[in-house]
Amino acid sequence: MTRTLPALAIGVLMTLPADVPVSRVISAQDPGLRVRLGGVEWRTGIAFAPVLPRESLDIEVRDPLLRRWTLAAPAGELTHRSPRAWRWRAPGQHGIVTAHLVGAGATEPSVELKLLVMVPASRATDDGKLNGYRIGAYPARPLGGNPIYLPPDGFVEVTDENEDESLSPRFELGQFTSKQSEAFPRYVVIDPALIVTLERLADRLDALDLPSRLHVMSGYRTPFYNHAIGNVRYSLHQWGSAADVFVDEDENGRMDDLNGDGLIDRRDAVALFGVADTLLGPPSRGASRFAGGLGIYGATRAHGPFLHIDVRGRAARW
Repeated sequence: MTRTLPALAIGVLMTLPADVPVSRVISAQDPGLRVRLGGVEWRTGIAFAPVLPRESLDIEVRDPLLRRWTLAAPAGELTHRSPRAWRWRAPGQHGIVTAHLVGAGATEPSVELKLLVMVPASRATDDGKLNGYRIGAYPARPLGGNPIYLPPDGFVEVTDENEDESLSPRFELGQFTSKQSEAFPRYVVIDPALIVTLERLADRLDALDLPSRLHVMSGYRTPFYNHAIGNVRYSLHQWGSAADVFVDEDENGRMDDLNGDGLIDRRDAVALFGVADTLLGPPSRGASRFAGGLGIYGATRAHGPFLHIDVRGRAARW
């Protein structure tokens, strides 16, 4: 039975409980197993990484049992570097390459890899369009010289055929496209660290016996769309590093009653904020605080309450 979140739990639960649902990890028998794709670490049975055509991606399995693993990719060039590490060179054509990692042994843990070969940003026209889809212009200078605000090198093409492709156990490619158009093709930027963070947040909700289905209200925004809705110039949504989310277990398009008070209001976003704030980041001085942005938003006529979450690399709260 689902229970509500006690107010005290927001501040005192600091570590991941042992009962994280095993369906979300790579293997029930291998809780310490990790996969690294281009420097981002995953512990889910589905993982993804964006890569430009003909560029290389390092893939590594961190296995506490030190088993030998095999990697099969139907396209691109694969170099085997060690029993648990490879370098994959993307093909010249953009699209999604689905690869599979399989570990040796009785349990044969496996991981499905979605390797997203992007369309280079250099193919956009001078007026900021890519294959007719309006991207707009990124700021000429990164905010404060921070490289996370540099224009993206490429965009993942989203089509009617691939929008349902899984990026992770809970999230699909089409959930993160800009809301400016429903026509195809669309183009999107997605930071893998954001999806890892959303999976971890859902795991924490599961472990607290709370509703955990996260609805992505807003993911990527093109600079064109970001400007059109009057958002701030350096919104991290434009770099695929931010999402506005709420818990929606019954899939009615609104936040669930997360705090159990019988109402759907800003306090439910506060409860979600509390879980994200204290249960995501790496341990430090006995605590665990998420090193990213978190913002609480109440309901309006257009939408219900929600939580903004981003992976800027430092704590920011509002």
